[in-house]
Amino acid sequence: MSDIDAGDRVALTCPSCSPREETVHEVLKPGGDVTVRCSECSHVHKTQIESTPAVDKKVIVSQDGDSFSTRLEADPNETVEVGDEFIVDTPEAILQVRVTGLELTDSDARFESAIMEDVETVWTRAVDNVGVNVTLHPKDGSRDDTRSLKVNVPGDYEFTVGETDSFGDDEFTITGIFVRDDAEGYRFDKFDERGDMVYAKDIKRIYGTDETTSAWSAW
Repeated sequence: MSDIDAGDRVALTCPSCSPREETVHEVLKPGGDVTVRCSECSHVHKTQIESTPAVDKKVIVSQDGDSFSTRLEADPNETVEVGDEFIVDTPEAILQVRVTGLELTDSDARFESAIMEDVETVWTRAVDNVGVNVTLHPKDGSRDDTRSLKVNVPGDYEFTVGETDSFGDDEFTITGIFVRDDAEGYRFDKFDERGDMVYAKDIKRIYGTDETTSAWSAW
């Protein structure tokens, strides 16, 4: 970010222990003369920190099949990557979004990582509230008669293999979860062992057994 806030960490020389080489400093009090503390020797001193002007970038937000654009102010030297999450303020709402692709000023291709100064458009999807696609098979194991539904839940809602979830008139036991390509922190792209948990915002699709009482009464 271009603004300096209390708690930020910055690289500065320390007059006590490192007058020539920069060390990590914690900002204690922002302002004209910023009060900082050296992480190496705990020396507290005042200094001037030159602020970098922010750059204004276009952000495309995808949400439940719709998309709209907004703007984001960012540090031009900040690195942004697919999978990063941040908050955007739109006319519709304040949303938490996840980066799904980056379009640079000199290329129409999508990139996984870039410096904000080089970015033309940040492509994202909303992850604070998400719709999760679910494919259900009947209890008799038939693969010919399946049905699909979408459940809307908070992005941090936990789905666990082997557990039964109920949403309105629908009830199902989870047998497998496929993870999105932009999700981080998962060892596999599919989970099917009992107890495996995936957050809703990271899910591509859930597979399960239909537990709804009247789901397959016609058969």
